[in-house]
Amino acid sequence: MGLRDWAIIVILGIGWGMSFMFNAVLLRELDPLWISTGRVGFGALGCWIFLLGRGRRWQVSPGRALGLAGFGMLSYAAPFTFYAIGQQHIASGVAGIVNASTPALAVLVTHFWPGGERASWRKSLGVAAGIGGIVILSLPVLHAGEPSAIWAVCITLGAPLCYAFSVNVARQFRAMESVVLVAWALTGATLVMLPLAVQSEGLPPALSLQAWGALAFIGFVLTSAAFIAMYWVLPRVGPTNITLPTLIAPTSALTLGVLVLDETLAPSHLLGLFAILFGLLLIDGRLFRRRVGVA
Repeated sequence: MGLRDWAIIVILGIGWGMSFMFNAVLLRELDPLWISTGRVGFGALGCWIFLLGRGRRWQVSPGRALGLAGFGMLSYAAPFTFYAIGQQHIASGVAGIVNASTPALAVLVTHFWPGGERASWRKSLGVAAGIGGIVILSLPVLHAGEPSAIWAVCITLGAPLCYAFSVNVARQFRAMESVVLVAWALTGATLVMLPLAVQSEGLPPALSLQAWGALAFIGFVLTSAAFIAMYWVLPRVGPTNITLPTLIAPTSALTLGVLVLDETLAPSHLLGLFAILFGLLLIDGRLFRRRVGVA
């Protein structure tokens, strides 16, 4: 990857780590389905403001719009819902840790995906290091043996699994402009989630200014802007490397959890983060290629 692509990956990782803090704030006032609905809704609105404001061509066929709605459920609505449900029982930092399994799952899914990128020994070692870090970081939760926390970790794992498949499904939309892709996918996800949220959880309550601010930031910045950037860089970095922000996100999630939400930072967190970041370097491979070249 080039330096510009690497910079985008890092910024996305830091930003998506922040989303777990905002989820924790929103869960004080909203149910999980409404958090997911609000996030995809604000995300879609941000994309349409950008498209219409710049006069971009946005029309797609009905069949393509239907396909993008399904893609939006897989890539956005379902993962956002899994995270919000899980964070009812686990800390934001732990949710960020679980999210870090995305590159490992993406390597596995992509390896077996038709026409997908085959996993090299170096990437396999990176996956092993990343999974090892996730295990170390998750030990305090598992050691406590609380059924609700263990169940929440399993539910949260559904999100990175969705991402692992979605980065491969995204190939069929590679000819589309990234803003149009994200706009239609988020719109379709919103149209599906809205009736589900009303039926399951009723109408949303009146929100505080803090909650509205958190919902706007997580929707406009961490969804529409972030995913536009993600799909813009995806063709150059590949489906495995585009999942690297999820290895960076735990650092952001843990730091904000400690500083803002008063969550506990254990020594195992730091050790696990070291293993995860080492896995990131292995999967990216640029540092190791340079060392081999010098030798």
